[in-house]
Amino acid sequence: MGGTAWKLSALGLALLLALLAPLAGGCGAEASTDGTQTLEGAEQLMEGDFSELSRGSASKQKIGIALEVEDGEAMPLRVRAGQTFYINQIDIRTSLSATTDEGVSGLNRTGDFACLGWNGVKLVDESFDLLAGEEGFKRRRFYRDAAWMDVPSAFTVEPVDDQGRLTGLPILLFAGSDDRHESDDFFVRRFGAIQWTYDCQTSTNCTGAQSYLEEGLLELRNARTAAQGKTITLNAKTKALRLRWTLRPFAPYTIPVEQVEKPKYDYGFSIEATPVTPPRKDGTYAPGTNVSFRLTLKDGAGKRLHPQGSLPTYNEVIFGSNEPGIQYYRAFFDPTATYYRRKHRERMLMSQIIGPAQRIQPIRSVVELDTFLAPPDVQTIATIQRDGVYSQFRTFPAANKLFGGAFESDHAGWAAPVSDTWSYQLPPDALPGTYLVTTKGRRTYLGEDIPYTQTIEIQVGTPQRTTPVLTTGPCNSCHSQGGELSKVLHANDNRAACAGCHAPLGFELEGPVFVRVHFIHSRSDRFDVSPAQCSKCHLTKESVQRTSKAACLSCHKSYPASHVQKFGPIENMYVGGGRESFQQCTGSCHTTHPQSGL
Repeated sequence: MGGTAWKLSALGLALLLALLAPLAGGCGAEASTDGTQTLEGAEQLMEGDFSELSRGSASKQKIGIALEVEDGEAMPLRVRAGQTFYINQIDIRTSLSATTDEGVSGLNRTGDFACLGWNGVKLVDESFDLLAGEEGFKRRRFYRDAAWMDVPSAFTVEPVDDQGRLTGLPILLFAGSDDRHESDDFFVRRFGAIQWTYDCQTSTNCTGAQSYLEEGLLELRNARTAAQGKTITLNAKTKALRLRWTLRPFAPYTIPVEQVEKPKYDYGFSIEATPVTPPRKDGTYAPGTNVSFRLTLKDGAGKRLHPQGSLPTYNEVIFGSNEPGIQYYRAFFDPTATYYRRKHRERMLMSQIIGPAQRIQPIRSVVELDTFLAPPDVQTIATIQRDGVYSQFRTFPAANKLFGGAFESDHAGWAAPVSDTWSYQLPPDALPGTYLVTTKGRRTYLGEDIPYTQTIEIQVGTPQRTTPVLTTGPCNSCHSQGGELSKVLHANDNRAACAGCHAPLGFELEGPVFVRVHFIHSRSDRFDVSPAQCSKCHLTKESVQRTSKAACLSCHKSYPASHVQKFGPIENMYVGGGRESFQQCTGSCHTTHPQSGL
């Protein structure tokens, strides 16, 4: 085994020096983006040089696991003993505090990402949180285009014993560059930096601020089909995984591994929302009916993750012992930002009803914070009269406890019991048709971090099933090979079942799906057509003719001076302005979009 370990060191050193010589010259060195061929040839070399190492018996189903490093410390990993797995997610974060406004320059001096190659870094977006914190208003500035963020890079993952000796065949994973390539091993690749300013005077002014945090972030997730075949099988001697990144060739991370012999639960996750209120004899519910549901969370073998009648409290999930791995919203402690920061780690458990299906459309009415904090556990967010569609949703725990607890000094809401039943009140004038009830959540268990969404249908007023009319698609022209909608985001491939949860919130205006889709695809270099080509996603000319700040400025970063004079300056990187951003600007202008293809 000593000879094998030497081979890995020699091969790895040769590979890394060949690929990254331009980055090894110290801080500020110019970076080369050449090296993709070197990376693509390395896997064959590794397979040949380590042919004497066995991958082990893959007797158990292979599981995608998540690896995490925080400020240089690798988070310990607990997995089922003898498990075969592939790497589905890598999160690496480095941070430092500052008292002066230096952008993210401190990250080039201190921490894990120091001297990676920061030349070219620039500010590309900024936003203010709509609610003030203890120090004041909070601003986030987002930085991209540093050399290290775009240069091709790769990871090796090596199973090792307590002496650092190999216990199995390493795997090589291609992180790729900012542009998408077939050789990439992950569907989602987000490398960036953020400057947080915590003590701004107002929601638009940070003059005199002295409290800053600088972050460097690496996010890889949703292993592509080829990467799912790159597996490691643990044996009894495996005590750690050594994670090597080609941009830090001489400083690997060692992730401690604890193997659990007989875990109480299995891998996998499923959600069942079952109607408790029986329908009428014809299988329908009458308008005005209060329809109750019961939530059941299970592992992949069908075992319940909680007793019938209750779910764990918020405190038990976030701070206590949560053996089954149930997850609740945690952005109070690990803030998220659409596209730029860790939306996959938000982990909200919630449900919605929306209908009738034939009327489903985006919801543009703003849901106020007061609505979240009010006593009802279920929030009405859309009505037929106002929004053209009816919708309600609820979070688990209920929003008044979940978000209300954040405003209580003793956080009493976080200790409150959580029921597994709830009711949706159909309006007395509910239009006949099919109504969608969707529940989504996330589970983290023994290294696995996965989402799940279930949608069921109920018939209201008629047994005749009705269907949504979607004006966008097909998403699978890009979302494939591990990036299917059934795997990314909330693992929900029913796009009609999104609008109820994704309404604009008074404290998070970027909620609607059309805002997030525009924003993500216009910022990503991995979207392989111009965002101006609306026909890549939109199916009809009419579907691009509802003009509003939110529709336009979720994609565009500027508009003409005449628009600034008439509609105001751009103050929100997601929707342009405030709650007026969802109002129709005009029915006479912007009836076509240049280069749209429609």
